[in-house]
Amino acid sequence: MPGTTPHSVFRRATGEIERELPPDKLRAAFEHPDGGTLWVDLDVSDGAQAALLTELFRFHPLAVEDARNPSSRVKAEEYPGFLLVVARVVGFCETTPDPYDLETANLTLFLTESAIVTTHMETLPAVQALVARIESNPDLLDRGPARVAHHVLDTAIDAYFPILDQLDEFVDEMEQRVFGQFDEQLLQEIFKVKRLVISLRRYLSPQRDVLSMLTNRPSRFLSAEAQLYFRDVYDHMLRITDALDSYRDLMSSTLDSYLSQVSNRLGSVSKGLAVFGALSIPFVVIAGVYGMNFERIPLSHHPWGFEIMVGIQVVCSLALLVGMRRKRML
Repeated sequence: MPGTTPHSVFRRATGEIERELPPDKLRAAFEHPDGGTLWVDLDVSDGAQAALLTELFRFHPLAVEDARNPSSRVKAEEYPGFLLVVARVVGFCETTPDPYDLETANLTLFLTESAIVTTHMETLPAVQALVARIESNPDLLDRGPARVAHHVLDTAIDAYFPILDQLDEFVDEMEQRVFGQFDEQLLQEIFKVKRLVISLRRYLSPQRDVLSMLTNRPSRFLSAEAQLYFRDVYDHMLRITDALDSYRDLMSSTLDSYLSQVSNRLGSVSKGLAVFGALSIPFVVIAGVYGMNFERIPLSHHPWGFEIMVGIQVVCSLALLVGMRRKRML
């Protein structure tokens, strides 16, 4: 069927390279590698390519189900004849207006002693980079399937570093908006970035356990030398986790600073209203006294009575203001 041929590279023991093998040659290279190494990349959203997992490679149905399920959890399981590893690739979603939205895709590895099969349902930039990397440098296959698996997982984990760079820009921008130019609409964005950090931590946590397993657990599909390279990927994972912890603390501090700014601004407004209310007390008291219904009130018939009362009110208010400043109430 047109459009269903998977990406594939087969490096024979003699050094000869074959690409884009048809199904019959794929079967021959998989069943009789003769010292060569085969890599196949399948888009399992295509039913014809997904069928190769059972019809050609004869992987276990449960493993095939994990590969075709986009909600499969990240894990590493060893079956008779192959090792299954499910990793999660993360990137920013470019189809939504929200700059904090993430899109994820599972990247599944079937690792045998002579072949590695990678499968995915979505094509993220990290997956495209992996395909281009192996196709442009087929000599990677000379190092064995385990080393190719290392490159696959290394590509999946390295996809987090551009997200960390963008996250650093988000945090710097929010700190400037909190301390430099107070933005009252910032609270919602702070919670979005905190949710982004928590989501990344949720995606990374199971992958850390999987990499720890691949690094330390003996397996006939992973030599001790290959596990050293997986340890390097595990170190990258720890660096990313530490960075996310730092960003989580920074966002908590930014949120506390924002709430402190809100409290300070509210205190300033309340203080101004209190001062205005205190200075208006002489006007209210004197005007209230002279508003009483008595026949004889001082200065009621004086030609300058109104001006004198206003002056007394102003003097009392100024005296009250001076007293408040001396007591450092302002």
